[in-house]
Amino acid sequence: MTGSEPGQIAAFVVLALVVVFVVVALVRAVRVVPQAEAMLVERLGRYSRTMDAGLHLLIPFIDRVRARVDLREQVVSFPPQPVITSDNLVVSIDTVIYFQVTSPKDAVYEIANYIQGIEQLTVTTLRNVIGSMDLEQTLTSRDQINGQLRGVLDEATGRWGIRVNRVELKAIDPPASVQGSMEQQMRAERDRRAAILTAEGVKQSQILTAEGEKQAAILRAEGEAQSAILRAEGESRAILQVFDAVHRGDADPKLLAYQYLQTLPKIASSPSNKMWFLPAELSGALGWLSKGFSGGEGDGPDYTPRPAGSSPLAEGDLPPVSLTDPSEALAEARRESAAATADATSAGNLSGVPFDPSAERGQRPGVGPVPRTAPPAAAAPVEDAPPAGPAV
Repeated sequence: MTGSEPGQIAAFVVLALVVVFVVVALVRAVRVVPQAEAMLVERLGRYSRTMDAGLHLLIPFIDRVRARVDLREQVVSFPPQPVITSDNLVVSIDTVIYFQVTSPKDAVYEIANYIQGIEQLTVTTLRNVIGSMDLEQTLTSRDQINGQLRGVLDEATGRWGIRVNRVELKAIDPPASVQGSMEQQMRAERDRRAAILTAEGVKQSQILTAEGEKQAAILRAEGEAQSAILRAEGESRAILQVFDAVHRGDADPKLLAYQYLQTLPKIASSPSNKMWFLPAELSGALGWLSKGFSGGEGDGPDYTPRPAGSSPLAEGDLPPVSLTDPSEALAEARRESAAATADATSAGNLSGVPFDPSAERGQRPGVGPVPRTAPPAAAAPVEDAPPAGPAV
């Protein structure tokens, strides 16, 4: 009994070792690969195959997994790199790389560390690209720099089984002294733009003011012209009517002499006249004056005296009366004033807009005003206007 105990212990030890060996072999033989990953298998130290997602069996102690490769798109941010521009300024640039492994075998066997390789390649390419640009081009040409970096990196990493999708410049930091100069330049540029806008506003204001003065001068000149024309027509009509009334009244020489004597003091009432003369032949002057008013033109044989109470003017010699009704004239003036106020208000609201020539249409002689809706106050009857007299 005692001699069989060492044999039994040895048998148990051997059996335990066999069980452990079987368990280890099964664990090493069965591999489950997750989605979006790949495993590279080596058989006796040599590349055998690439296992995709799923369940795979290996030969224990002969096959082994060399590396696990992530097939998803990866994002790597590199630390700031000092780069010298063409105008000898050192700028600090941060880059971000978006890449994806397309061939796990090449990514493992063609390069020892593809992340470090991409970083160093990005730094050298970035220095080559930035070295051909000045600071202004570097700050304003990010898309161009990104395109050049992506092209160079994608071409260089293609043999590593890596595709570079995007390259972005996260930050471009110039030196502190250059930043101060750039702020001063930006401030000066803004001051220049503000001065230009102010000058443009003053220009537009002066244009609108000049246009308003022009329209006011046109209206004032047109009003003065119409006033002078109406005044001349009134004086002409008054003179002709007085002349016709004198002849139709058949004034005698005594009345004419009395009017003549009443007019002589008015002649001498001016401060510049120190004396006035009374004609010596007053009766002769009155005779000639009476003859002139009576229509006498001489004592020739063809002279025919005009009957008393008649006028040398015919019925059609008096010009027609062109005066309008005072109430209508006042209403028209108020309508024109309202239209001018509306034009001025519209021009003030549209400050900075080029002048519309159609706004001047109603101010030109011979052209009617711009059609507008008259305000209610303009259409109301005028209470203070004098009653319209009968046309002469």
